[in-house]
Amino acid sequence: MIKKLAIIGLGYVGLPLAVEFSKKFNVIGFDISETRASQLNSFYDKTNEISQGLLKKAIKKNKLLITNNNSDLSDVDCFIITVPTPIDKNKKPDLFPLLSASKMVGKLLRKGNIVVYESTVFPGATEEECVPILEEFSNLKFNKDFYCGYSPERINPGDKTHNLTSIKKITSGSNHKISLEIDRLYKTIIKAGTYKAPSIRIAEAAKVIENSQRDINIAFMNELAIIFSKLNINTSEVLKAASTKWNFLDFKPGLVGGHCIGVDPFYLTHKAQSVGYNPEIILSGRKLNDGMGQFVASELVKLIIKKDFSLRSCRILVMGVTFKENCPDIRNSKVFDVIYELKQFGLDIDIYDPHADIDEIRSEHGLELLDSSNLPPFEIYQGILIAVAHKKFRNLKIRQSVNQVIYDIKGIYNDSDLSL
Repeated sequence: MIKKLAIIGLGYVGLPLAVEFSKKFNVIGFDISETRASQLNSFYDKTNEISQGLLKKAIKKNKLLITNNNSDLSDVDCFIITVPTPIDKNKKPDLFPLLSASKMVGKLLRKGNIVVYESTVFPGATEEECVPILEEFSNLKFNKDFYCGYSPERINPGDKTHNLTSIKKITSGSNHKISLEIDRLYKTIIKAGTYKAPSIRIAEAAKVIENSQRDINIAFMNELAIIFSKLNINTSEVLKAASTKWNFLDFKPGLVGGHCIGVDPFYLTHKAQSVGYNPEIILSGRKLNDGMGQFVASELVKLIIKKDFSLRSCRILVMGVTFKENCPDIRNSKVFDVIYELKQFGLDIDIYDPHADIDEIRSEHGLELLDSSNLPPFEIYQGILIAVAHKKFRNLKIRQSVNQVIYDIKGIYNDSDLSL
């Protein structure tokens, strides 16, 4: 019976999981970052997924211990690993965080322990990549001395409606008995219920195709946006008309970044290529979406030229750099592709995002970020690019002047020159 849990990795996925489980179990939340652990113990979550009050209650009144010391992870019944699974510069799966976490957990494993992975991986990764490491560093035998499961995360950063407990959870285990135990575990916190997959590999595959499907659909919308731009047709109006049919899928064009949709398809294509199949549709969608930054920049420049503005004397405000609305995460944000492309044209760029961290933008990209206290009047800009649909932007009521171009990627303002 599971009485004590350890959550390995306290980011967007691990922290909400640790907080919810602490309402039912003794929970140790572990993060490799001393800074992250210290911030959380001071009741500050930089991801904004957990409020200060909720975090304080979990630590002080519930049963949550936050630490970056793996010696605190002794006497645990179940480890849940929620570390990032990024891609490298060649767009190949980077399993280093996952395998490092597996090595650490392997050294702590005791007989009867369960290890559940939530990180997005390719089908087979848990049993082919992680289990051998757990066996090696524990000197225990898989499915005899210890067991594994896979329950893919479905966190939607910044979404306060579709949160951890309100999204149905896929569960799986390395044998029938463990599958039932893991399913029962998650049912204690998931109000929306669970779906018990027949195997770990099926659960892994289900997760990786969720974001791949979305990526492909957005790629189709982006291709339509490119076509309609050349035809001088407003894409938003076309989609509005088409959506009057009951079975038309409601996808929108845009910049596809982040640590999920822009990354997960490469995990599936990597596995497909390893068995001799080249997944053309998935890779084509990724290529098209990865090129949208250049397209957006060129469209804005065309609008500026139509106004007879001199590119060298134009001042542009880019509004939003996070990978999606209402969250501070800038990982793999394609807005930076737009900014770098605009700089190639010699444009003077200012950047404003009320959710992004100024120091992180400076250290990661060498760019300066305006804050609310030093934001100039919008009228001084010849061009405004609204790249992210933050709720705070909707209240600004920007109105386009005669000597100004507003390029509204997300369609926040109806009176902009052009929206994707």
